Amino acid sequence: MEIKIRINDHDYIGYEGETILHVARRLNIHIPTLCYMFHDEDKTEHHPASCRVCVVEIKGRRNLAPACATPIVSGMEIYTHSPRVRNARRVIVELLLSDHPADCLICAKNGKCELQQIASELGIRQVSYDTDLSKVNKWFYSKSLKRNPGKCILCGHCVDMCENIQTVGSLGNIGRGFGTLVGYPFNECADDSNCVFCGQCIKVCPTGALTQVNQTEELEKILLDDSKFVVCQTAPATRVSLGEEFGLPIGTDVTKKMVMGLRELGFKRVFDTNFSADLTIMEETTEFIERIKNKEKLPIITSCCPAWVKFLEGQYDELIPHLSTCKSPQQMMGAVIKSYYADKYNIDPKSIYVVSVMPCIAKKFECDREELNCNGLRDVDMVISVMELATLLKRHGIDIRYLEDSEFDEPLGESTGGADIFASTGGVMESVLRTASKMLYNQDLQIDFKELRGEVGIRETSVNIGGVELKVAVASGLGNARKLMKLVKDGNCPYQAVEIMACPSGCVNGGGQPTHLGISRKEIIRKRQKSIYNIDKNKTKRVSSENKDITKLYNEYFSRPNSYKAHELLHTTYYSRRPK
Repeated sequence: MEIKIRINDHDYIGYEGETILHVARRLNIHIPTLCYMFHDEDKTEHHPASCRVCVVEIKGRRNLAPACATPIVSGMEIYTHSPRVRNARRVIVELLLSDHPADCLICAKNGKCELQQIASELGIRQVSYDTDLSKVNKWFYSKSLKRNPGKCILCGHCVDMCENIQTVGSLGNIGRGFGTLVGYPFNECADDSNCVFCGQCIKVCPTGALTQVNQTEELEKILLDDSKFVVCQTAPATRVSLGEEFGLPIGTDVTKKMVMGLRELGFKRVFDTNFSADLTIMEETTEFIERIKNKEKLPIITSCCPAWVKFLEGQYDELIPHLSTCKSPQQMMGAVIKSYYADKYNIDPKSIYVVSVMPCIAKKFECDREELNCNGLRDVDMVISVMELATLLKRHGIDIRYLEDSEFDEPLGESTGGADIFASTGGVMESVLRTASKMLYNQDLQIDFKELRGEVGIRETSVNIGGVELKVAVASGLGNARKLMKLVKDGNCPYQAVEIMACPSGCVNGGGQPTHLGISRKEIIRKRQKSIYNIDKNKTKRVSSENKDITKLYNEYFSRPNSYKAHELLHTTYYSRRPK
């Protein structure tokens, strides 16, 4: 039903059920917000109306009203920037700043902080109130992320994301009044909680209260250590996001310039994790086919995402046998570098130091898992995010926009389009289906499975391979994963294979990816996904089994997919993390 209202002395039409903020955003009328958050994933809102930054003046009402939580009514006259509103917002933000550390210049969120942006927008150049922090201004570290209660403004974004979208329930409010903190149960370390390190809390934090662990200074020292043969690998999603940190349009493919940038930093070799993504598909598809033939441990569930694996280990440990035993592409690449590559080029594997550039902070946790090793050596020694790489390049005066193109090092550099699409939700499953028909019948049954692409949290499709009807599903976001796991747990799952990515929309939206002020996450994700699928579309080889370097690897080293040696180096085990 249409509702006639006035905003800033202009007539507009709203609709029943809309709030003032809904109407304003639809009409591009700017109202600042801090605690309000809209989830593209499931079209839900988080509007506790706690920060009051979005207050507006309504004619005839004594008190200012929060736009995010005030429904429109017929005849309502609203003023979004009256003198009274502007003054109230200044007071509110100054009060927030009075309880906030004034270390913006060295804050990881400097330039991308929503509180900083609003303070600038309101013209605040000094705070009228004494600053006496109610929360400790101290960093608490874990393997992947760190938090500072002093920087927290209690907007609730991270709690909402963790509880309602990811359904992990790791973060929550602790204490009351001025002593209220956001943290983990019993104020413990994230490493000791059920946190899965998906990093989505970091992406929605408007300040620098939650951020990733930064290892760039440690890496700089390692790059100068002549006793180490330092190599790098880059994940599929990194190539369509790194350029954003250098002013390039969102989704720009900077693969070849990224490789040159890594060489300029001093890496001895630069490999493509896409190669091991193809390797993962060969191993996982073979495992899938064997399970289909034996009719056991179905559905097979992908194991590429470490946040998802930790989630299942902690909350659905009875379903661990359904997980593919394949290591993730990151770990497979590390194992291949420290075995096959080391043997081939007569390099002492103990001297090899493998660094991964990932869109995901959970990879920092993954590389530290004790069971992920090669001949007693860790598969991967260090993981840095896309944001860390950008920081490192800028610190060394390297602007990738002006670098020459460079190719990945052989023989671990070739990849197919089936590897590129790992970056987006549905990509792993799509690549498995492409490869399954090729391996079984040496024909391309189908290349594009568009039913598995898109923004919907759970998607499915059916395909007939050699007379066998296969039904598969993909889910992104752990809240959606939970829905599929309930089907498996209850014995009602109609699928033979399930792909799960912890981050909504997949690695293109990973916790270590660049963030942007004033641009919706949906728009950012769409542009990165479009670029990834264009890379895939333009490759001459789009099925993992067509990768000649993968074929060579099997012929020279592993013999065949799922061989004894392949299992020894490329597969792993999992264990229950459920509290006893």
